[in-house]
Amino acid sequence: MKKILLLISILSLAGCATGPVLYPNAHLREVGEAKAHEDIAECEVLADQYVQSDAGIQAAKDMTISAGGGAVVGGVAGAVVGHLGRGVGVGAATGAAAALVRGVIRASEPSPLFKSFMDRCLQERGYETIGWQ
Repeated sequence: MKKILLLISILSLAGCATGPVLYPNAHLREVGEAKAHEDIAECEVLADQYVQSDAGIQAAKDMTISAGGGAVVGGVAGAVVGHLGRGVGVGAATGAAAALVRGVIRASEPSPLFKSFMDRCLQERGYETIGWQ
């Protein structure tokens, strides 16, 4: 379990690096990097307010489905070796853990709608985004 939590922490930190890449146009050169980072942060706040995310709900659904599937597979394997209950428990835990990791990875990537909102917000402030990194 400790290894799973460590993996989730690492994936969460890796996901935090995602953000818009700005083209060095005249506006960016004029205002500088510090002001650009401030504007990006303000646009992120606005995007968080206006763009609804269902990542948590989807992750919970995926975890439930994977835990159920894992329980079935684990139960079958456990029944073969004479430990049905243990097989169900191990299978359910494994399925849920795998779904949790998948959910963390998906949730760390901004949705296309969030990116679009950010691009427009920054464009209205004079910046040109060339992608996300």
